[in-house]
Amino acid sequence: MRPFEYGRAENEGQALTLGGRFLAGGTTLIDLMRLDVERPSLVTDITRLPLREIGNAGGGLRIGALASNTATAEHPLVRERYPLLSEAILAGASQQIRNMASMSGNVMQRTRCPYFRNLDFPRCNKRDIGSGCGAIEGDHRKHAVLGTSECCIAVHASDAAVALVALDCSLTLHGPEGEREVALTDFLLKPENHPELEHDLKPGELIVSLNLPALPWAVNGTYLKVRERESYAFALASAAVAVDLDGDTVRDVRIALGGVGTVPWRAREAEEALRGQPATRAAFEEAARVALRDARPLAQNAYKVGLARNVIVRALERVTGGPMTGERA
Repeated sequence: MRPFEYGRAENEGQALTLGGRFLAGGTTLIDLMRLDVERPSLVTDITRLPLREIGNAGGGLRIGALASNTATAEHPLVRERYPLLSEAILAGASQQIRNMASMSGNVMQRTRCPYFRNLDFPRCNKRDIGSGCGAIEGDHRKHAVLGTSECCIAVHASDAAVALVALDCSLTLHGPEGEREVALTDFLLKPENHPELEHDLKPGELIVSLNLPALPWAVNGTYLKVRERESYAFALASAAVAVDLDGDTVRDVRIALGGVGTVPWRAREAEEALRGQPATRAAFEEAARVALRDARPLAQNAYKVGLARNVIVRALERVTGGPMTGERA
């Protein structure tokens, strides 16, 4: 690890004055500093800021940026109103990491692409602009099939962010120009021609909260994750879904995908395809087809297209009662 300056902030104003890289849980930043991928000259410790509270906000929920993953997953209001978020958090990482990791850091965590994290691989546009993407012609079995570009196919690793995207989460940011609020789907950036730009956090800005709007039918939601082993593995494909049923008809629905996109992937066209349709396996399969129709798989990760479709169908079946007799799913 390279030498760096260290500061500690006692409040938001002091944090913004000190600037540098903000240290919360440190579960990603410290790892990458040890690997010599991240090289900040100044690290500002913000762990003393009063940003851990989770509570009601206009019928929705406000999650402090420094709330730990564990505290969020186990909070009664999260478990009661947004169970898919609790399930998604508990599906990610180990208990020790969840105890340390903050919610704001979780959504900003950097990719686990080995071509990014290992300096022995010389080609990574995300780490070294213009150097190329080693994964495209190399090992891309676990890489993205949605939102990719000719510059980068790295997958976003967060489980929690998938559920947050499905729940229309927004972030409150505090910076030198004051506060602003931005939808999480706009905050996280697809790689396009600039994979080094991963989010819309401006210099000196600090995430202060994650905000979930009221969505009463989100109680009928779930997070389903497929991985190579049961413990501590990143998603090959995952789905966060919530369904509002009017009898046997889908009145409204939320679908977001993990493990297959360069960002947590909101499947809005699939949602539109499912609204007003009967809650049948056929309708779910059609929505899953629509969700993956723009996928751009490569030779080694083509399996993810079918896998993600199956995960969507299974998740929708889970929240609508599972396969039943007759046509209903």
